[in-house]
Amino acid sequence: MKKYIFILTIIFFTMLTDFVRAQQARTVFIKEGSFIPLYGSVSKNPVVVKPFYIDVYPITNSEFLEFAKKNMPYRKSKIKGIFADKSYLSYWKNDLDFGNVNPKSPVTSVSWFAAKKYCECQGKRLPTLDEWEYVAMADTKKVDARTKKEFNEYILSWYEKSRTYENEIGKTFKNYWGVYDMHGLVWEWTADFNSIFLSGESRKDKSEDKNLFCGGASVNATDLMDYAAFMRYAFRGSLKAQYSTRNLGFRCASTTKP
Repeated sequence: MKKYIFILTIIFFTMLTDFVRAQQARTVFIKEGSFIPLYGSVSKNPVVVKPFYIDVYPITNSEFLEFAKKNMPYRKSKIKGIFADKSYLSYWKNDLDFGNVNPKSPVTSVSWFAAKKYCECQGKRLPTLDEWEYVAMADTKKVDARTKKEFNEYILSWYEKSRTYENEIGKTFKNYWGVYDMHGLVWEWTADFNSIFLSGESRKDKSEDKNLFCGGASVNATDLMDYAAFMRYAFRGSLKAQYSTRNLGFRCASTTKP
């Protein structure tokens, strides 16, 4: 009998350890580094990214449902117009039912305000644009794979696909940092998503900045790397904080260990 209880105890603690590890694995540490941004950068000087933590996956429908249960002002029918447009959670059946979609697919049609609030409730924040780009430039083996043709072809091929937001998280490649779905699933909010385009004077005075606001700007992309970056910066520049679109989701980050 004692032997049986001992075995059950070992099994219990093994399962508990696996659970804790699984929870910890949802956030990974990103070491300090630097990189030169592509489209949208004011200068060609390297940007230093301080060490931080970022979620391994985008936030899912089931995770956002738990948030909605505890935060009534951010439910589909309750959120104020200044915080979200009419497309907010448009595909959800009602406030507390996301309908016939995969619980593990990324939540989308969420405004910047709602994404920011969600992260704050987890003791986290949205990643900055530089943090997001820094993590996203890694492929499976290299911290910076932006010059690799196959890497950029993969990104651009995703841009041509539709309804990828219906896919489950974690089905794209695991990059150098251990992060999934930076490319191939959904676009993602960042804390300062439109900071690149805040200066109207710079747009007026610099033709290269002005070109970012039209489809023809892509002709200035000298290679696939520039073009892939151009698409991201152009998309972000078209957003406002209350916007919510079906292919736009988010993940959280943290300066200190969550």
